Amino acid sequence: MNLLKGFYRAALGASLLALAVSAAELRVAAFRADATPAMGEPLIWIQPTTKVEDPLWAKGVVLDDGKHRYVLCSVDWCGLGGSTHLLFRRKAAAAAGTNISRVTVHSVHQHTAPYIDGGAYSLMRTFPNPPLLMSDEYLEAVTDRLAGAVKEAVKRLQPFDSIGVGEARVERVASARRIHDEGKLVIRYSTGAKNPKMAALPEGEIDPAVRTVTLANGGKPLVRLHYYATHPQTFCCDGRVSGDFVSTARERLEQDEGIPQVYFTGCSGDVTVGKYNDGSEKARAELARRLRKGFDSSIDATRFHKAAVLRWKTTDLKLPPKPGVPTDPSALKGKSGVDLCRSAQATAFCIRTEPLTMSLLEIGPARIIHLPGEPMLEFQKYALRVNRSPFLAVAGYGDISPGYLCTDQAFREGGYEPSASNAGPGTEAQIKKAIDKLLEN
Repeated sequence: MNLLKGFYRAALGASLLALAVSAAELRVAAFRADATPAMGEPLIWIQPTTKVEDPLWAKGVVLDDGKHRYVLCSVDWCGLGGSTHLLFRRKAAAAAGTNISRVTVHSVHQHTAPYIDGGAYSLMRTFPNPPLLMSDEYLEAVTDRLAGAVKEAVKRLQPFDSIGVGEARVERVASARRIHDEGKLVIRYSTGAKNPKMAALPEGEIDPAVRTVTLANGGKPLVRLHYYATHPQTFCCDGRVSGDFVSTARERLEQDEGIPQVYFTGCSGDVTVGKYNDGSEKARAELARRLRKGFDSSIDATRFHKAAVLRWKTTDLKLPPKPGVPTDPSALKGKSGVDLCRSAQATAFCIRTEPLTMSLLEIGPARIIHLPGEPMLEFQKYALRVNRSPFLAVAGYGDISPGYLCTDQAFREGGYEPSASNAGPGTEAQIKKAIDKLLEN
């Protein structure tokens, strides 16, 4: 009998040890790498860099569940598409020692930063006099810096035992870009408040919540991830490099808390700061202050839960190309400048054969869904409607190659977003089908 009791005590001790090991298998480390373009390298489209007002960063986390590693990365660039987006993912995956399917890279989408689509670049480089393109040397350098930061993060992985989730309302930052005024569709761009009539129009349909995910160990926060849906743009296209108001709010919070802060832009293809931004320094500072207040409130609202299991799901996404886009690159002859860039990106997406990728991370009560392109707000609202977990955050602006991801209604109404999309009608059904697949239990 004593031998039997001893056996059970030993078995129980081994089980408890196994549980402890399992709980300790979840580890995390944050990273950051300089993503500031060199002088003369292009910002959005072909505008050369002439001045750096504040640095751009590639920030994120490496997660380890004892079996695999995962990388979530957010870059202070306007867009990363096609083979360029793949280059960032591939180098991050190699540095983390994981498969590329477990790496997601997003742009924050500031318009004072580079917008690079590798597929379009490949087409434009076949022309004798292409516009200003980012140099291969710089792209290799910036992705090497990212890889180095991820590699160092792997050496610093530390356990986390809890995940905190919180959300709070952000006041007077986001506003709808597509407004119906007196029965007509009105487009209110990011500096809309320069026009008093635009500033007076309603805020419109937005998601006012900033959502925060905190990974902690023994009650000590290790890193925070923030998700909010608006164009992070107050000015653009004059050669100045800036992380704009979102970077200001994020970096000040990191400095004040002493905790790494990572920011992801949600589904904001049709959401800007146009109601509240007139392009002035004062407006930019106010937007940063209000967003920071939202961060603080979301942190205050955070409630912690045990983090024991990490789940990762991916699904491929094929979108219909925009009707009428030429598939023969020779049709681009005669175009130049920004027009050539936009047209080359549309053709590159039209002839693309590789699917886009969507993914879902789940830890405890928290789910985070990762979307490509520049998704309209409806896709975030749809995901929130069908989600069955207590908390869901959405990151958009993964592979930017499809451009705007529009609803069927937007295609019927017309306006700016459908005209600037590389994907066509039928996009809504495919994205919602993929969201359903990721969120199904």
